[in-house]
Amino acid sequence: MFKKLLLTVLFGLSTFSAQADNLAALIAQAEKSDLQAMATLANIYNEQKNYVEEVKWLKPLAMQGLAVSQYNLALNYSSGKGVEKDDQEAAFWYEKAAEQGHPQAQYNLGVMFENGQGVAQDYTRAAYWYQQSAQQGYAKAQATLGVKYEYGLGVTQDFKQAVNWYQTAADQGEANAQFNLGFLYYNGQGVKQSYKQALFWFAQAAKRGNAQAQYNLGLMYDLGQGVKQDYKQAVYWYQKSVAQGNKDAQFNLGLMYFEGRGLRQDYKQAFDLFQKTAEQGDAQAQYNLAVMYWNGDGVKQDKRAAKKWYGKSCDNGNQKGCEKYRALSE
Repeated sequence: MFKKLLLTVLFGLSTFSAQADNLAALIAQAEKSDLQAMATLANIYNEQKNYVEEVKWLKPLAMQGLAVSQYNLALNYSSGKGVEKDDQEAAFWYEKAAEQGHPQAQYNLGVMFENGQGVAQDYTRAAYWYQQSAQQGYAKAQATLGVKYEYGLGVTQDFKQAVNWYQTAADQGEANAQFNLGFLYYNGQGVKQSYKQALFWFAQAAKRGNAQAQYNLGLMYDLGQGVKQDYKQAVYWYQKSVAQGNKDAQFNLGLMYFEGRGLRQDYKQAFDLFQKTAEQGDAQAQYNLAVMYWNGDGVKQDKRAAKKWYGKSCDNGNQKGCEKYRALSE
C-alpha cells in the first residue's frame, strides 16, 4: 500500500538535477514558488530519508492540486514519516488525488474505506474506488475488485464479474489474481469447471511465489487432477510451499515422507513435519503424531505422549482421536 512515487512535474520549467551541488540555490528557487524546484527538493529529501523536509515541500505542491504530490503526502501521513501518523489526513489527501484520477490513490482510498482507517468503514465506497482504479489498469485494484465480486463485499455477488477482474489482473502477472482465478476454475464458479485451467493458473501464481498456489499445484500433481499424477512434482511444490510456512503443505509433505511417495521413505522427516503442523493446531496432524509416538516411528516410542496427542486431536474435533483417547483412559 505504501509504495512511494517520485514526483514528476512537467511545466516546461528548468529542471534541477537531484545531484545539484548548490542546494541553497535550489531552495531559493523553491521559496519563490518554483514548482519544479519544490518537486526536486521533495525527491532529494525522500532519497535522503529526510522526511520532515520532504513533507515541507510536498505540502505546497499538494495544495496547488498536483495529484502525485497529494498521493505522496498521503503516504507520509499514513506511515508517519515526517509528520505524526494521521489516518484522517491520509484519507483526505488520497481522496484529493483519487478525484483527479490517480490510480494508486484510488486503490489506497478503497483500502481505507474497507478497513475504516481515517474514514467510516464503508464497503460500498471501498468497492467504488477499487473499481475506479481497476478501470485504469491497476492490477492490484483489479485483483481486489475480483475478491469483492466473489464474496459480495460492497457489491452484489457476481462470480462472472469476479472471473473478469481476476483474469484482467492475472494477465498482468498479479499472483493473487492468478491464484483466485485458478480456484474459480477448480470449483467451476463463474466459468466452466476445468482442472487444466485451474492447474495453469495455480502454476502461474506458484512460480511467482504464492504459497497457497504452490500447495494447490502440489495437490493437483499428487491427485492427478488436470495433469498426469506425478509424486515428485507434488513433493517439489509442497516443499516450496512449506518453505513459506504453509500448514497444509507441511502435513501433505509429511504424508509423502511417511509413505515414501515421490521421495525416499523417512519416518523422522514425517514426524518432524507432523509435529510442526500439530503444534499449529491441526487435528489430523496431532492424530498422526500420536500414532507415530505409539508405534515408535521416527521417534522413541512414548505411549504417554501418544495419549496426550490423541487428546489434543480429540479436542480439535478428530473423532478417531477421541476414540483412541477414551480407550487409553479406561
